[in-house]
Amino acid sequence: MSFFLTKVLAALEDGGDRPLFIHDGVTTYHQARDRLRRLNTTGKTVAVDLRNRPETVLVQLAALLRGATVLMVPASAPTRDRLAAAAGATVVTDRPHDWPGADTRTLDDLDGDPAPLDPPDAVHLLFPTGGTTGTPKLIRHSGIYDGMAHIFTPNPEEPSRTLLVAPMTHMTGNATVLGTLLKRDTVVIHDGFDAGAVLDAIQHHRIDTLSLTPPRLAAVLDHPKRKNTDLSSVRSLSLGAAPLPPHRLAQALDVFGPVVGQGYGLTEAPMIASISAGELIGRPELLGSVGRIVPGMEARITECGEVEVRGLSMMDGYLGGPDVGAGWLRTGDLGRFDDDGYLYLLDRADDVVVVGEHGTKVATTVVEHALETHPAVRSAAVFGRGDVLHAVVVAGKVTEDELKAHARATFGQEHYVPAKVDFVDALPLTDVGKVDKRALSS
Repeated sequence: MSFFLTKVLAALEDGGDRPLFIHDGVTTYHQARDRLRRLNTTGKTVAVDLRNRPETVLVQLAALLRGATVLMVPASAPTRDRLAAAAGATVVTDRPHDWPGADTRTLDDLDGDPAPLDPPDAVHLLFPTGGTTGTPKLIRHSGIYDGMAHIFTPNPEEPSRTLLVAPMTHMTGNATVLGTLLKRDTVVIHDGFDAGAVLDAIQHHRIDTLSLTPPRLAAVLDHPKRKNTDLSSVRSLSLGAAPLPPHRLAQALDVFGPVVGQGYGLTEAPMIASISAGELIGRPELLGSVGRIVPGMEARITECGEVEVRGLSMMDGYLGGPDVGAGWLRTGDLGRFDDDGYLYLLDRADDVVVVGEHGTKVATTVVEHALETHPAVRSAAVFGRGDVLHAVVVAGKVTEDELKAHARATFGQEHYVPAKVDFVDALPLTDVGKVDKRALSS
């Protein structure tokens, strides 16, 4: 029997009347167990297209318990990619009108008589890549879930309350809610992100664990409610999904205390590197690092500067492709290691811009972080337009010329200076919480 599913069922049984989900009311562990038994999913492949709610993970588990392959449909994917990824699957959705011609089911359609829950030998999940053209690749995962069952274990003396803002159908949100269940803890579910609501939840529910992307962290730190919010309950704030500007990490440590850590992973390999708040104490040079490679994983830098990884948290492979096995995976991230083995991410390889007549390669993340060190700038996004840099910033009282001068003074090289700087009230974000450069550059 699947070790992961066996542990999930044991957690639901042992949790009793303790709250598991807080979302439009409270769902206890036994209520979740009983709901799971009544969710009669059908189909060889079940695609889950539900917004953040308790049933999202319960449908996933119900389908896995019945031996189906589960496809988690990412909330941020373009419609074309969603339809292509779920072709031939039974789609469980709260938006059936978004799936013309598909075999769809709503939650009401799944309600039936309670059925026994007998775990199969293994679980099989699919997560689409973030491709923007053509049919997206589907990532096969199985072993990573048994890994979760080993990593996330109960701490009965100190149960925690986790705040979830990431979509459950993405790997980060999925691992967060399943980890909370396996630990017998409580998860407060938000459907979407609002910085003020996050601060309210931390204070009202005494949240001690949460995970944010850098843009969402910036929104929380800059929110006017923050100074009057009691944040003392937070014991673990993890950051990931994109490189964090060092000054923002320093600010987060100042606001939340020594509880802020950073991680690095991909949907293909969710756990690659991490760094804890304790490692940052007295070492400001590490503020720009995503940490050391976690046990069971390896990483190397190629001649082109790209990070490659292999190890225990790797995907099984892409659907229709060979198993990854012990092979190396290209991450698409450019990086470097320091002498102590700490990894620094420089940029996505696709986001490097070849600038000027001499063809100088400029990592846009480096320019973004430099602009964000200006005291008037709250956030910045930089991308290429032709062979020049274009910046879009959220800022107070500062001019375009002043920001160009700031970049020029920081780098001492003209090719790092944006040719154009636009000002906006807020940067567009994907549902996952990353800056949507595609929307900015279109």
